[in-house]
Amino acid sequence: MFVRTVAALALCVLVPTPPAAAETYPSRPVTIVAPYAAGGGADLIARLMAQKLTEKLGQSFVVENRLGAGGVIAASSVAKATPDGYTLLVAASTQLAIQVTLHKKLPYDPATDFMPIALLASVPFVLTVNPSVPAHTVADLIKLAKAEPGKLTFGSSGVGGPPHLFTELLKTMTGIEMTHIPYKGTAQAITDVVAGHVPIIFSDLAPAIPLIKDGRLRALGISSAVRFAGLPDVPPLAESGVPGFDAVAWLALVAPVATPPEVVDKLHATVKQIMAEPAVQQRFVDLGNIPLVSPPPDELRAYVRSEIMRWGKVVEKAGLAGSE
Repeated sequence: MFVRTVAALALCVLVPTPPAAAETYPSRPVTIVAPYAAGGGADLIARLMAQKLTEKLGQSFVVENRLGAGGVIAASSVAKATPDGYTLLVAASTQLAIQVTLHKKLPYDPATDFMPIALLASVPFVLTVNPSVPAHTVADLIKLAKAEPGKLTFGSSGVGGPPHLFTELLKTMTGIEMTHIPYKGTAQAITDVVAGHVPIIFSDLAPAIPLIKDGRLRALGISSAVRFAGLPDVPPLAESGVPGFDAVAWLALVAPVATPPEVVDKLHATVKQIMAEPAVQQRFVDLGNIPLVSPPPDELRAYVRSEIMRWGKVVEKAGLAGSE
């Protein structure tokens, strides 16, 4: 009897049990912080992910918009949050790559203060002009800009944002000069381009596509190396005058760095299931994003580091290092 009891106890010890954190997570509502205003592309992606995670994991995932400083306030708050999986961030490349070089001092280190959960999407931008601009291709625009250096102006969502840096990259790769007019957001900037006050902007696709289809903006090229399904007739810049041009923003779901690995793995696996759904993929495209199959979290950390280096060079070349 004693032998059987000891054997039974030994068997219990040998049989692996799931980590408690993963088994019980989530046991209460989870906050997903979004660094941009409600209704924008990143916010809508965050809300879609919150809805699907709620369905899959049986606990509420709630989006909270924390605005300010180009997403620095939101990212900093999540970096300092309790690392238990109950505070997450849908971050853009702006917060996880660009801000490092742009700011003299950042209150968080994106390479070490976050644990990436999943890469969600790449976000191509479209180079657009007011229809009054006598340019129908990227090559036309380059020729126009070279004829009168600095005369053409371009709008952006603010200093150091993708619309600004993508244009700086275009300037560097083509040798053109244009004058930057920063706004407090894409909505204000694109309104002024439509009105003809500023002739040019790199815009994210969600607000631009309806204006392009209505003829109020003219699309010259897509910033990604491949065409976007929602604008199949608009060629990549790399195919229309700027060989090698490939610039996209991206979105990722991240957690504070010390979040238990089993919780990170559970979230990663769930997000991969969600991203495999055709309806979810179509919704991403409708919102102007290219849905991605995420690499594992450890590989994502290396990807973030490589993006910090890549965009750091663009920021430095544009003379923007430490400007914020």
